[in-house]
Amino acid sequence: MKNHFIKQEKLNLFTKTIANKIQNGFVVIEQNEKTPFTVLYKEGKKVNHSLNFLICCATLGMWSLPWLYMTQVTAKDKKVLVSIDEEGVVFEENCYLG
Repeated sequence: MKNHFIKQEKLNLFTKTIANKIQNGFVVIEQNEKTPFTVLYKEGKKVNHSLNFLICCATLGMWSLPWLYMTQVTAKDKKVLVSIDEEGVVFEENCYLG
């Protein structure tokens, strides 16, 4: 039978990972101490489309790719699951936000 106790060093790594995410602007929305996992959420950045349109016109359309990236990637909300698996390894997984 596997040992269900988690080593202290793994818990320290788990809490350090969560602390780093919180420093990067994430907020804890769900947490469970019994089976250590935490769900973190970060709101996407607002994109100034009028400014990006002017930059796109000034650069003759070259700015359209960074503008598209900002619209599709950085403007979306992010949800991350941080957990410890059965072997005691800390992992992060991005959650789908339909």
